Amino acid sequence: MSGTGRAARVRLERRLETARHGARLLDRKQRILMDQIERLHLHMDQTRAEWEDLAGEAAVWLRRSAALDGSARIAAAAPLADATVFFRWGNAMGITYPEDAQCALPALLAQSGSSALSYAASVHRSALVAGARHASIQRAELLLATELLATRTRQRAVESRWIPKLEDELANIRRQLDAQELEESLRLRWAADRKSGDG
Repeated sequence: MSGTGRAARVRLERRLETARHGARLLDRKQRILMDQIERLHLHMDQTRAEWEDLAGEAAVWLRRSAALDGSARIAAAAPLADATVFFRWGNAMGITYPEDAQCALPALLAQSGSSALSYAASVHRSALVAGARHASIQRAELLLATELLATRTRQRAVESRWIPKLEDELANIRRQLDAQELEESLRLRWAADRKSGDG
């Protein structure tokens, strides 16, 4: 910062207040992101448990179906089209992340197998939906955690580097202004003493 006068002091005071305000905003952003991440962690635990339960059940029924129907009937029961996942997007502090996932599943084919095959297909569909929901929550948590880390880094930079630097510059300018005022008051006093001594 160039300048040592009153204008430089006012500019530095404004910049220092802006930096302090920025640090407060970054702290607020951190708290909001941490709350959001905590909420996602709870939701992620639920979706993980649901997905793991359904995936385990699907694996059991697939083994049963394989034993009863064979791999040829299982392959013939597979849908002809792919499933499609759609995301509902949310926003927290300017970060866009997936809030939930919905699956558009292909129609089931008419099957000529055992009831185990039919149930295996149904449970696999449910596991796919649960897996997509869990994946969307994981992605949201990753995006918000990355932003939280960046926000912490910015706040530390503002609080430990930028604000102290501005405070030091402001203290130097204030010392220089105080020295100038003292010098001016001494000159005025000396001038007044000379004038009274001449008179």
